[in-house]
Amino acid sequence: MFDFDQYLGFLAFLTILTIGFWLMIFLLTFVIPYWVGGSIVEMVKEKIEARKAKREA
Repeated sequence: MFDFDQYLGFLAFLTILTIGFWLMIFLLTFVIPYWVGGSIVEMVKEKIEARKAKREA
């Protein structure tokens, strides 16, 4: 049915597919929301600092 080389290739394919799947899940559920949330916090801090500087000047 399968030669040993074909079996190893199939296992390599499944491994790469599984790693890619879990990487996408990790990126979509943790990294991207963390990145977007951090950039929103930084934007709010910059606006607050700009208002303080404008009010003091």
